[in-house]
Amino acid sequence: MKAIFKFNVLARLPERLRPLERIANNLWFGWHHDVAHLFRRMDPELWETSKHNPVYMLGNVNQQRLDELADDAGFLAQMDRAHEALKTYLAVTPPWSEPGVSDREANRYCVAYFSAEFGVAQCIPIYSGGLGVLAGDHLKSASDLNLPIVGVGLFYHEGFFQQYLNADGWQQEAYPENDISVMPLHLMQDSDGRPIIVEVPIGHESVKIQIWRMMVGRIPLYLLDTNLGDNPTHHRQITARLYGGDWDMRVRQEIVLGIGGVRALRALNIEPTAYHMNEGHSAFSALERICILKNEFGLSFDAAREFVVATNSFTTHTPVPAGNDLFSPDLMHRYFEDYVNHLGIAFKVFLGFGRLDPMNDHEPFCMTVLALRLSSHANGVSRLHAKVSRNMWYKIWPKNPIEDIPIETITNGVHIPSWISEDMAALFDTYLGPNWIEDPDSHKVWQQVEKIPDAELWGTHERRRERLVAFARKRLQDQLRCCGASARDLEAAGQVLNPEILTIGFARRFASYKRATLVLKDEERLIRLLTHPERPVQIIMAGKAHPNDNPGKELIRQIIHFANRPEVRHRFVFIQDYNIRVARVMLRGCDIWLNTPRRPLEACGTSGMKGIANGVLNLSVLDGWWDEGYNQDYGWAIGRGETYEDEALQDEVESRDIYNILEREIIPLFYDRGLDNLPKGWLAKMKAAMRDLCPIFNSHRMVQDYTDRFYKSISKRYHVLFRDNLKGARDLARWRQKIMTSWDQIRINRVNVHDAIPVPVSGRLKIGTDVFLNELQPDDVDVELYFGPLSFQDEFTEKQTIQMRPTGSDGNGNHRFEGEIPCSRTGKYGFTIRIMPTRQKMETPYSTGLVIWAQEEAVVEG
Repeated sequence: MKAIFKFNVLARLPERLRPLERIANNLWFGWHHDVAHLFRRMDPELWETSKHNPVYMLGNVNQQRLDELADDAGFLAQMDRAHEALKTYLAVTPPWSEPGVSDREANRYCVAYFSAEFGVAQCIPIYSGGLGVLAGDHLKSASDLNLPIVGVGLFYHEGFFQQYLNADGWQQEAYPENDISVMPLHLMQDSDGRPIIVEVPIGHESVKIQIWRMMVGRIPLYLLDTNLGDNPTHHRQITARLYGGDWDMRVRQEIVLGIGGVRALRALNIEPTAYHMNEGHSAFSALERICILKNEFGLSFDAAREFVVATNSFTTHTPVPAGNDLFSPDLMHRYFEDYVNHLGIAFKVFLGFGRLDPMNDHEPFCMTVLALRLSSHANGVSRLHAKVSRNMWYKIWPKNPIEDIPIETITNGVHIPSWISEDMAALFDTYLGPNWIEDPDSHKVWQQVEKIPDAELWGTHERRRERLVAFARKRLQDQLRCCGASARDLEAAGQVLNPEILTIGFARRFASYKRATLVLKDEERLIRLLTHPERPVQIIMAGKAHPNDNPGKELIRQIIHFANRPEVRHRFVFIQDYNIRVARVMLRGCDIWLNTPRRPLEACGTSGMKGIANGVLNLSVLDGWWDEGYNQDYGWAIGRGETYEDEALQDEVESRDIYNILEREIIPLFYDRGLDNLPKGWLAKMKAAMRDLCPIFNSHRMVQDYTDRFYKSISKRYHVLFRDNLKGARDLARWRQKIMTSWDQIRINRVNVHDAIPVPVSGRLKIGTDVFLNELQPDDVDVELYFGPLSFQDEFTEKQTIQMRPTGSDGNGNHRFEGEIPCSRTGKYGFTIRIMPTRQKMETPYSTGLVIWAQEEAVVEG
């Protein structure tokens, strides 16, 4: 029997406690320990059961307790301090005003950040793992840095699944529905109080979308929701589950995110000057923007595309081909046949934007390819990942060498205040001052870590290990209680682990390439380490496999079977239902963070960064961020960056390396204590890692990198192209057409090396070249010296480019260019000459695919 009417019964909040409503409805509370403590103080048990959701608490705390708090002077003082801090934080307005940009344009400087998932807080479970948590940290740092960014995502009513295991250790999934009424969300309404609704075409049907706003400090995050009564059930389910369903569901979700996201921003009167697509899920947003410019502003498809490409940026997050969404041509026909008519292009041309080979009619439509083709800036999330990505996607730019493929590096970072323990934060406040929060990418600030007394640092870390052990025991008991375990088993679970011994953590998504069972390769050797009578080790694991990933589920089952062995039950624990809360407790209390991906398949892997600020040391394969962050002073490397064709051999070699490092280095260093019982060598590594890595691998630095290298440039280009009723976009399209028409006639006829060879160090090599441009002019092209040191095969090992300057013309299309190569180091060097469309008129010349290289026979010495 179902109810015919639904209503909520809420506690009455005393007037004196009204500031709690404002505090509770901004996710700012999630990275301020004193504010979280305020709500915990109201009802500690309810705070935990609510999953740290203050809105839920205000509606469910006992009325008598609320009345008591309204008369509690200490609580009121703490509440008033938190409220004043939030008001002060929100009162600051964005200081952006670039030179040469009018006030009107400066006020419209805005970045739209699209992502399929956002991991901002435990109480909003619309994330699955690293991608969402990274997106959440991106918004938090943007808020702290006071940058004009808006987030766009989906609100999943069932979120990502909750994990539980059956008796055999096989993962099961539950999908409890998120109750919006008790979440810090606000339904966007018009001036008459009616919900703002946008519609998107999905096939031959129209789907209605409502918009929720979640405030992340100063940053609004808009979440799209199709669960409206006006939609049929199959469309209401579009925003039910994150990464749920089949490919048909996935493409519908991405239509809502991309096309619906652009329409939602317009309905809210938000006009971004730059768009950032966090992974390819939102790439349809570029198509919608082209469609609007064509049909509402009268641009041609080519002009609209030029505008969109110039104002788009894209971040790819996966070096695994299977991680990129691929849709069959038939599926694309089903959902985009009518939509493409509004774009004004042939359907085959449309499909070509999502194919490595646009002429291959059988190739599926790839969202990553679409995003790369329709963005002026693209990046990988670590140096190694960018290199791998250039090799994956080089066919989009077939005339460019791999090293020139326009996928840059902006390495991920983490929002340190969100991940650091309250104890460690207090220690930093004392010895580093408030600047570790306000200026976390300052090396000078983190140098002060050396001032922290060893005894205080170690005492703080040990308290967190004690809390981790207590947390793991309680979670294990809760897991067993749900399975109907006996009182004896529950009592035993309350005694697992030891708060004083070396603790290794491993927690992440259980994909096969992450090799969660690598440490179990030699079980007997591992057991000897776990049960050593004098220097024991304990391991805590957590993680989820995708519901459709049976190999990943098998890894979990193997781990559970090992954890159930009687000799290691007290030393090896698996915590079910991995989420932000579990991650925080583990990353704050472990001594070692273990990471075992199969290189180079880890794009970045930010969990190890989160541990660094808490004094956790890394033991990891040289993959992702650790490939650029590793130094023997900070932690340990598994292998030396090798790659293997034989995966079984790789697993054997690297598992042995883990055991050897543990036995010979990590365990002895941890248990090497002085008379004061402090591990001096271990503490030196903790401080070195904090000092040198925290200022680099944090999300403030990451967001500032995006701002300086992408957002500012893109927004300036937006104003240039939009000015005078989009005259700039129309001019750019005409200029590009001229370039495309004339390009094949360009020739590099002669290259003159003016100076004698060899060149003395600190000298300069003068180069001239004669170029036939036909109807083009020197300011239409960039003629560049492309030079650097050479390998034994005469290939560039590094490269630099220097613009050559035009020095003359014969009036018949022949032009002379001159340039000099600085020779600052000895060695074997080489150069060539490259011609591309000029960067002065485009955000990136790579979008044209045009490039001309000099040939060896054109070189003349003297």
